[in-house]
This record gives sequence, structure tokens and C-alpha cells, in this order.
Amino acid sequence: MQHLLTLHTPSAAREYYRTGVWHTDTLYSLLCKHAQQRGDAHALRDATHRLTWRQVLTWVNAIAHDLDQAGIGPGERVSVWLPSRVQGMMVLLACSRNGYVCNPSLHQNYTVAEIVTLLNRIQARALFTQSGYGADAQQCSVFEHAQAVSTLKRVYAMGHADLPPGTHCFPLAHPVEGQRPPDLDPDKVIYLAFTSGTTGMPKGVMHSDNTLLANGRAMVRDWHHDERTVLLSLSPSSHHIATVALEQALVAGFELVLNDPAVAKPAIDWIEQSGATYVMGVPTHAIDILATMRARNQNALGAVSVFYMAGAPIPKEIAQRFLNIGITPQNIYGMTENGSHQYTLPTDDAQTITSTCGRACHGYEVKLWRQDNPDAQVMPGEIGEIGGRGGVLTLGYFAGQEATENSFNAHGWFMSGDLGRFDEKGCLQIVGRMKDLIIRGGHNIYPARIEDLAHRHPEVAKAAVVPVADERLGERVCLAIVPTGEVSPDAQAILDHLHASGLSKYDMPEYFLCLAAFPLTASGKILKRELTHWIKSGKVQPTAVRWQAKEKVTRAS
Repeated sequence: MQHLLTLHTPSAAREYYRTGVWHTDTLYSLLCKHAQQRGDAHALRDATHRLTWRQVLTWVNAIAHDLDQAGIGPGERVSVWLPSRVQGMMVLLACSRNGYVCNPSLHQNYTVAEIVTLLNRIQARALFTQSGYGADAQQCSVFEHAQAVSTLKRVYAMGHADLPPGTHCFPLAHPVEGQRPPDLDPDKVIYLAFTSGTTGMPKGVMHSDNTLLANGRAMVRDWHHDERTVLLSLSPSSHHIATVALEQALVAGFELVLNDPAVAKPAIDWIEQSGATYVMGVPTHAIDILATMRARNQNALGAVSVFYMAGAPIPKEIAQRFLNIGITPQNIYGMTENGSHQYTLPTDDAQTITSTCGRACHGYEVKLWRQDNPDAQVMPGEIGEIGGRGGVLTLGYFAGQEATENSFNAHGWFMSGDLGRFDEKGCLQIVGRMKDLIIRGGHNIYPARIEDLAHRHPEVAKAAVVPVADERLGERVCLAIVPTGEVSPDAQAILDHLHASGLSKYDMPEYFLCLAAFPLTASGKILKRELTHWIKSGKVQPTAVRWQAKEKVTRAS
């Protein structure tokens, strides 16, 4: 039995159970419940499969049995490096059944060498993968290099007619006789997800059935989802947004549709074909879909009534466009460490939906702390670092005592590294990452506000604000954009637009960069670290700009 060092304490657990934040359900027990109560209803779908709850349960049991026969023990790690297919979701459910720790966050943009490093780091016992997947799949074979991971007991190859040497076929769905009883402890660690790694070496975030499902229960309750909902996740299965999608599907018993690359069609067409009523993704997904709708002269998005957006601040203009066509944005704030814990409600007014990410969900609370002293709260209306605590929070970082300790302030609040403020209604407005903060000659400049205003310009499809090093002032502001058309908009016109929209002259960009596309993380978020590196290395060269107020013309009477 593997014993993982966690933040789990009996006293906190008793309180979470008492207040209904935690239940006795596990991911697997909820699967069993739906398979028994509505086994013929659809549960999971990708480009190849559309499975009922009963079919999913049969296949999950077969996967769990095969892992058990391979000698995988409770608490040991099972990694998944696959595209968004139903098989990846079922591995997670099999881990919940047998008490394994599923590691699903191996992204497509990782190289084989990076995968091997992460497998060694968590001492993975099993790996589910396929050839031709990953950043350097044409040059390197994951099956060859996985042999160097001494802890691996089994490597599964999906979709192979001829199995690579030393690998096993992905378990097929079949009834299992004499299977060992499931582990129904909802407080065991069953999930180990690496953070996106946009700021350095990713950390391994640990969750239990309860810390995951507490978030799903709150969202289902607050947004009134039920078995009639059809949820399509645009985010890949390796991203935590897809895990939040699975949580909700298991709580409410509705169908989860994955954005499988094998669909081979624009996301908007898959949304319509699947009958999705609820779409989850990041703002980049929303921007691209709205652009496609505009190009097609569409005023509706199939049956969609709710569009979840997280991972980065939502441009106000994007949220408003959805409202204009009868789709309610779900403005979300959260992290792998605490899920989608902060969100707007369907009953909120337009100003709240477009300008804030609402309030903390049941089982979580948020306070703001001073940037220069994380143990002291800010005054009302002030900007501070977002800290939180509650039953949806991570149980700590895998093999990361120091990282875990350094993530909390003296009062036990998890410090996010994000900046925000509360509006007069108590709703949270995201200002940006502390690490994104640009300090120009001692003046703090918050990129999120500039980006939001830039997105309101009709010729700007996407915007990102990054620093440019300066010997005298330390940093200057660079506004990078992806235009809506083929022609780059005039930089001065963009600056005039920012001024007219209310941006202070002290926050004005001093560099302008127009690109065909931004570097993105695997989940679709803009990779600002890479964009900054491009500028520093000379790969791209921003243009120096300067905003000047237009002189007022006074006519003689």
C-alpha cells in the first residue's frame, strides 16, 4: 500500500461531511449508480464511440481488472498520454475503482523525453499511450523510451494492429468474473495532475474523489444541470477543465462529449452535431467560435445555452456577444489546485456576468491578501492576491513538501498567485497573475485590463500584454494582437481606442506587435512566457509606439 503525504485531516473531513461539502460517493460509485438506474442512457462520446452508462461500467471494470492482474497496487500511479478519447476517461474511473492514482495531465505538446522525466518523477506503474502522439512523435518512440522507466509494470498501446515490443493491447470491454471488490473510500488520493507549466517545472496536484466531486456537485446544483444536459468539453482530456466536465457528468448523469481530434471538423460543427447544450473551454475557444459564427453569418450555436470559459480572464466583449445571441456565459475562475471554484450564476445580471467571475461555490471561500504581506488582508476595494480554502482544494503536491508549505499563508489559506478585487456586490474581478504584473518605473500595470479593452476593438481578435525589458524603467508594456482580418490594424488607432475606453495614459503600451497566431499551451491558453522569449530573442520585433492626446481645436467666436 502506497501512503501519500497529504493535507487531509480528520477534523477538516468531519466538518466537510457535516456541511454536505463531501459525500460518501466516489467517481466509480456514481458510475455504478447511473449504470443501474439508467443504464441505456448515453454517457460518453467521442469520434468513434458513443457509450451508455452500462457499457462504460463494463469497460471500466475490464480496465481495472487488467491493471489488478498486472500487479498494480492501491496508491500506485497510472499515467495516461492519449488524445481526448473515451478510453482516457475510463482509465480515471478504473483508478477510482481500485484505489490507484490516475495521472491524466500528460499533454500532447510534451516530448517523449519530457514524458519519461515525469513518469520517473511519479514512479508510474502503468502507462496508457499510442504511437504518433506528442511533440516529437515522428522522431522518437515513446514505447522504446518507456523501457527506461524502471517502475513501469505495464505499457498499454491503444489502436495498434501490431503491438510494439513489450506492450499490451488496451483492455477490451468484457464482463469480468471474480473481480476484487472496489475501493469505495472517497477520501483516498485518486488523481495527480501536473499544472500547466507556463511558469516553470509543473507541480503534481493531488485530489481525492471528494475534493473533485465537491466541485461538480456545486456546479450542477447552481446551474440546474440534469440528465437532459449534453456537455461538450473543448479542452483536452489532459486539462483539468475536462476533469471538471466529468465530475458534473457523474453527478447529474448526463452525456459527456469529448473534442476528439479524430472528429476532423471545426469545433462549431461538432458542437452542433453532438447536440451539446453546455460547452466548456477557455476564452480562446470562445473567440475562435464567435469568429467562425461571424464568418458564416450565424446567430445561434446549435442547442447551446451555456458556455463555460476559464483558464484566463474573459474579455468583456466576448461574454457580451454570447449574451446577445441568447447564450449565458459561465464566467469561471479556478486552478488545477481548486477546480472551477468561482463562477457566475444563470440568475446574475449582465454586468456581473461580463465583468466578474462571481462568488465562491459551496464548500470554498475566498479572501484577498496584500501583495507585500500575504498574511494581511487588503482593505475593501483594494487589489490583493487571491487566497482560498475549503473542500474542493488540493490535498497537496506530490512529493512536494516545500512546494506545499510555500503555497499557504500563515492562516492556512492557499495562495493562488493571482490578483483580484471584489466589486460592491462581493463578486470577484480578476486583475491578472502576480507574475504577469508589469512594473514600469515603480508603477504597477495590470495586463488583464489592457487586454480586455483591446478585445473591444473590432479589428482585434486576440490580445496579450507582455513586458519588454528597459534599462531605465525596468519594463515597458507591449501589446501583442492577432487581427480579425488579414491586414494589421493601425497601432495609433488601437492606442486611441484604449484611451477612449478609459485606459490611463500611464498604462499605455509603448510597443505594438501584430502576429498571425500566439503560442498556446495544450489547453489553448496564451503562453505569455514564450511570447516574451520571442521578443527577447529577436524572433519577433515589436514596433515602438507612443500615444499622444489630440490637441483640442478652439474656434474664435
